[in-house]
Amino acid sequence: MTLLDMEPAEPSGSAGSPRLAGMEPATVSSGPAGSPRLAGMESATVSSGSAGSPRPAASARPRAGAARRAGAAGGDEALPFDLAPDESAPAPDAGPPTTGAPEPAADAKSAAKSAAKPAAKKKRAGKPKGAREPAAELPVARVCVDLPLPHLDRPFDYLVPSDLADTAVVGGRVRVRFAGQLVDGYVLDRVGGSEHPGKLAYLDRALSAEPVLSPEIARLARAVADRCAGTLADVLRLAIPPRHARAESAARRAGDVLPVDAQGRPQPPHDGFGRYRGGPAYLRMLAEGRSPRAVLAALPGEDWPRRIAEAVAAALASGRGAVAVVPDARDLDRLDAALADVLGPGRHTTLAASLGPEERYRRWLAVRRGEVQAVAGTRATAFAPVADLGLAVLWDDGDDLHAEPRAPYCHAREVLLVRTQMADAGLLIGGFARTAEAQLLVETGWAKPLEADREVVRAAAPRVVPVGDDRDLAADPSASAARLPTVAWRAAREALAADAPVLVQVPRRGYVPSVACGRCRRPARCTTCSGPLELRGRGESGEGDVPSCRWCGHLAGGWTCPDCGHRGLRASVLGARRTAEELGRAFPGIPVRTSGRDGVLTEVGGGAALVIATPGAEPVADGGYGAALLLDTWALLTRADLRASEEALRRWANAIALVRPARSGGRVVIAADGAIPAVQALLRWDPAWHAARELADRAELGFPPAVRMASVTGTPDAVADLLRLADLPDAAEVLGPVPIPPAPRAGAEDEELERALVRCPRSLGPALAAALRAAASVRSAHKAPHPARIAVDPLELL
Repeated sequence: MTLLDMEPAEPSGSAGSPRLAGMEPATVSSGPAGSPRLAGMESATVSSGSAGSPRPAASARPRAGAARRAGAAGGDEALPFDLAPDESAPAPDAGPPTTGAPEPAADAKSAAKSAAKPAAKKKRAGKPKGAREPAAELPVARVCVDLPLPHLDRPFDYLVPSDLADTAVVGGRVRVRFAGQLVDGYVLDRVGGSEHPGKLAYLDRALSAEPVLSPEIARLARAVADRCAGTLADVLRLAIPPRHARAESAARRAGDVLPVDAQGRPQPPHDGFGRYRGGPAYLRMLAEGRSPRAVLAALPGEDWPRRIAEAVAAALASGRGAVAVVPDARDLDRLDAALADVLGPGRHTTLAASLGPEERYRRWLAVRRGEVQAVAGTRATAFAPVADLGLAVLWDDGDDLHAEPRAPYCHAREVLLVRTQMADAGLLIGGFARTAEAQLLVETGWAKPLEADREVVRAAAPRVVPVGDDRDLAADPSASAARLPTVAWRAAREALAADAPVLVQVPRRGYVPSVACGRCRRPARCTTCSGPLELRGRGESGEGDVPSCRWCGHLAGGWTCPDCGHRGLRASVLGARRTAEELGRAFPGIPVRTSGRDGVLTEVGGGAALVIATPGAEPVADGGYGAALLLDTWALLTRADLRASEEALRRWANAIALVRPARSGGRVVIAADGAIPAVQALLRWDPAWHAARELADRAELGFPPAVRMASVTGTPDAVADLLRLADLPDAAEVLGPVPIPPAPRAGAEDEELERALVRCPRSLGPALAAALRAAASVRSAHKAPHPARIAVDPLELL
């Protein structure tokens, strides 16, 4: 099947739009038909009570036992990309399950106190609050209160006073009194009445009449929260930046962007994606207003920012919007320049934390108001409120920067998959390597591959030479012990002689980031926190070669091996600075530059130079690198991680993509055995083959993405309590719990933590999330003393 056949799947339900299960709007008998609504969620009421503090209605209390019944009856519908190749989606016929969150830690009153503003309350002139009158039209507001407690993850009803009738708009920010404290929230809906028979509390005030929460983003946030066993409030913190009053009230700066109606539509590109099978057809379908979905296997040396810009231009040519998400600020700068070149000035904007609160919020508001249709940014941009979304792009989805470190720990890939399914929009996932998750989309037919013919691949790729197999050892017996084998030294010398830069990738930063006992080779650990010891090297600190802890910084000058009593240390891993020092001596007179955590280079010149970089910090060279040396590869391949091989290939491929083609003298030397599957994929430049192999291995072993898996982390009592309360699907399997290593901080050795894994077929993923969410709600309502963190399909499992 070619990309000409990539018609979007016929959606279920009415109105011709795809629907996520569990998003059916709740019926309000007392509300007028056609009243505005943000999210289809069951509503709970808030009564003012005798003491004037709101309390949740009894009918909305969480029930853990409902989760399995919802899953058994179909529960939330499994999306097409949730299915393994041999699975089919169950028929949905049950309502939305009770929601929850991974970190219940306090009761409602303490959470409300933490969310309350510290400023003293100003006296209000005019009538006292008790004499306030409700608005004449739609007097009840359904509010999502900004509290992370799982058992409070539902809307609460408040009366809209007449003086706030025009400012308490649907999607606007409000402040309400909850558990005796003032907390922020969002108006999800305005209705004509409440089902609660008691007295309702009034909204305290409307913070702004700006509707920052659009209906689409509200539905998306609810779906992501349900999918990740989190709360709506947690997701909205990721989706909506903090309010900046000056940016909100200021008029749009002249010349920054053009009104959409004055911008016109950019001409769709005609020559982009020409080297990929089906590439031109993909762009043509976007320009025609259709919604193709594809996974791009980028060629070495590809100008990927321009390819993304061409896809965005095609989507804009159809009159729709586009969102592009990249891992970090360096990638965003490159994409920003490409978008400006392809689209022209004023047709796009970028969102990143580095902009500062005011500028970021001003740009975000421009998107929300429809002044800009194309947005590029880092992971939070997946929630950008672009109207009429036509295309979502995700570059390098295997980068761990796409994973949100805060609850509910969602991945940008999952957010965009849900969003494009809900909006019936196109999708493009691209990278120099391919993840097992992207391969699953291809194998299930949900997305089509965009790949080049083998002749095109060979013309674009540099020559890759492995060092470490039997033939290499026979030719160079010292290669197994030498950190820089002869073939690598020769490749670097030839590239430098040709006045070309040489890239040296080292997996560890620092000088000697890991040391061991000089006699028995036991890894040296800190006596304070059990963290690994390192040597920072002279010049970095005043401590010289005294070992110190990488976690707590404690100096270990008198370290003694607990096994053999030896006091000497040896380097078990060499870092980037030590490598730069050694190569500087090996190639005297050649400039040596380092790029890593202490300072990342964006670009380097095209002249002779040695560039030592850690993975992800490789700068772009003018004209490409003449050679690349990939050292200490065992440090990536031997990690105790499910994704070790996949991640190693991704980091190597990103470095090799910066090297010149073989016909221009480009050469790569990798210090690894050529029989290793990840190295084989590099030799042939076939990331799709490695991804298919990786997916098959995980399916056989029962690991994501072939199955859905959730991790539950906490104290032993917290993990056991949550698993006891969770009414898991019958097909779910619990692995563990097992102790986990202490966190990298001082004193962490006193905190005993365990982790349990729960896995089930992908079609039961919604039921699994609902069960864990309901159990977390029960623990939160009962004020459990210790939290349990829930993460669905986390990046790190082992």
